Order: sequence, then structure tokens, then C-alpha cells
Amino acid sequence: MKPIRSAIVGTGAIAGAHMAAVQQAGRRVQVVAAVDVDRARLDEFCATYDIPRGYDDARAMLAAEQPDLVQICTPPALHAELSVACLEAGAWVLCEKPLAASLAELDLIEAAERRTGRYCSSVFQWRFGSGAQHLKGLIESNALGRPLVGVCQITWYRDDEYYRVPWRGKWATELGGPTMIHGIHAMDLFLWLLGDWQVVSAMIGTLDRDIEVEDVSLANVRFENGAMVSIVNSVLSPRQETYLRWDFQKATVELHTLYRYTNEDWRYSIPEGSPDGDLVARWQTIPAEAPSTHASQLAALLDSIERGERPLVSGPEARRTIELLSCLYKSAMTGRPVQRGSLAPDDPFYQRVSGSGSPRSDDVPLREG
Repeated sequence: MKPIRSAIVGTGAIAGAHMAAVQQAGRRVQVVAAVDVDRARLDEFCATYDIPRGYDDARAMLAAEQPDLVQICTPPALHAELSVACLEAGAWVLCEKPLAASLAELDLIEAAERRTGRYCSSVFQWRFGSGAQHLKGLIESNALGRPLVGVCQITWYRDDEYYRVPWRGKWATELGGPTMIHGIHAMDLFLWLLGDWQVVSAMIGTLDRDIEVEDVSLANVRFENGAMVSIVNSVLSPRQETYLRWDFQKATVELHTLYRYTNEDWRYSIPEGSPDGDLVARWQTIPAEAPSTHASQLAALLDSIERGERPLVSGPEARRTIELLSCLYKSAMTGRPVQRGSLAPDDPFYQRVSGSGSPRSDDVPLREG
């Protein structure tokens, strides 16, 4: 088959991860163009990766190149508008997280998918690692019993220098704090593994960084299957860690990592004296090694393009995660639990995750009453 012709829009740091994924895909995909408003950075990127043409305008690139796939690596506020433009130009889309600023923006993307027959996939590469895929299979076969309790802890560190980048730390341009930008991968993984969620109760705070958005959030989530999960998102934690834990009826599954994982980062445990003792070694043995990287997700997306079918992290799957974030922010900013499905188009939190306006997160009520 001919290689899929791709274009990179935005040549900042995360674009390097996309190019590493392209290189691992070999002859399946060819990057024919890149786009950036910073000409010097664009020229350096094209020279580094031997990309033949560079543009300072995405729409000009779409018209001239007519790519099969566009990989969007821009700051978050541009994601939805660019995704729609790429779909309308006939391209599939792989867009960095967060895919959209709101459920309303997701509506625009989904309408463009229906008009064009192309699909837009959000970058949620943690679903595609072999460790998560293995656990998903065990859950679906009910090997571990029902899920009961979960911990989703994203305790990272971002200093003041990180927030000196002009678009960071602002509701209008970064769209949110660690809830929207940093912890989104782990939260998406929890939703994919445990299924539909039911209600969320949350708090947010801006405790130490001079920014508009939150630097910490805490949430409790109940799932439709009854499981209860606690979530922590922080950019204030000097010892960084991502710790995920699932307690099932028969076993505890843990993941200790930071920004990505391998098979060795997963641990399965059972109660002492459990009759399933002979099974734990089998559960712990993950058949193959596929890292939780852009390369794993890009390979799956290329399969979807070749088959002409919706990719995993698009449409309803992407929407479920953005809806949780929207309801989490609403709960934190109103001091009340929020049910899934309760946000209607006339709700300010449907139109933008921060609701009406852009409040500092430490100015909002933290509890009911």
C-alpha cells in the first residue's frame, strides 16, 4: 500500500514525540509538510526530520498538500478549530490532548466527522500500552471479579518557569490546569477500563502558582458498576509520581510510573491464602511489550485509516472523558455533586469547562452552602 501522507501542525516539543512515532511506523506513513507560525522553529524542525515543505498557515497547507492525516501539536485553544478544518479538507486527525475546550466544541468536531466521513482521534496513548490492554482483557473476561475501589494519583511538579510560556496557566489558552492538561491521560485510562461513570464530586484550588487555572484538584467518582474512585491532580509535588490502583474482588492491580509505562511497571496482588494463588503469575505475565507511547497509538490509528473505521479514542470514547472533566469543574465551582448526562447545551459548563467567565479557582466555593 502507498504510505499515508501526513502533516504536522505545530512544531513545539510534543511534535518530537509524533515524529518519533512516525519513524517507528516505517513506510506506513510519510510526513510531507509541517506548519508553524514561528518560521525559525519551523525551518529547524523540517531540517531535523527531512520534511520537504513548511507553511506558516494551516489552511494554506491543507489546500496545497491535501494530506491523508494531520497530527495537531499546537497549544490547546486551537485544537477544535484546527480539527474541524482538517476534517473538512479531507484528512483524518490525530490531535494532542485536550481535544476540545468543551462538549460544545466536541459537537462541532463530531458534526464535521459526519459531514466528511473522516475521523478525529484524541491523543490518549496510555490506552495502547500492553499493560493496559492486558488488564482490559482480564476485566472483560471477569477474571478479577467486579471492580470496587480505585486510586488515580497524578502528583507532578511544574515550576514558575514552566508557566512563563504565554499561553500556559490561562483558561482562554490552556483551557485548564492539571485536571485538563496533565492528569487527563490517567483519568481517560480509568474510564476506558472501568466503563461509564455516574457522578462526580470535586474541589479545585490555586495554592502556589501565580496562574488563573487550578494547580490542584481532588475528585471522587462513582461508576455505574458501583466502583468508587478517588482522583488527585497536582503540579505542586516535588517528588513526582503517577500511581494508579484498582481493587477488584479477587486482586489488586497497581501501576507505578510517571509519564509512560512498560510491562515491568504493573503489579498484581491477591489476599494471602486466596484460592486464586496459582492464577496471579498468569495475570502478572503480560504477553508482549508495547509501550504507552504515541507510536503505539499511531500504529492503531493507521490500521483504522486503512480499514476505514472509527479509531478507538474518538467520538463517544473521547466525549466520555471530556464530559467527566466538564462535570468535575462544575462540581468544584458550584460546590455540588454533578451527575453524568446533566449538562445541557444551555449550561455554561457545556459551553466551556470553566463555565461562564474565567474564575480563579481559589475564588470558587469548595463545598455546598
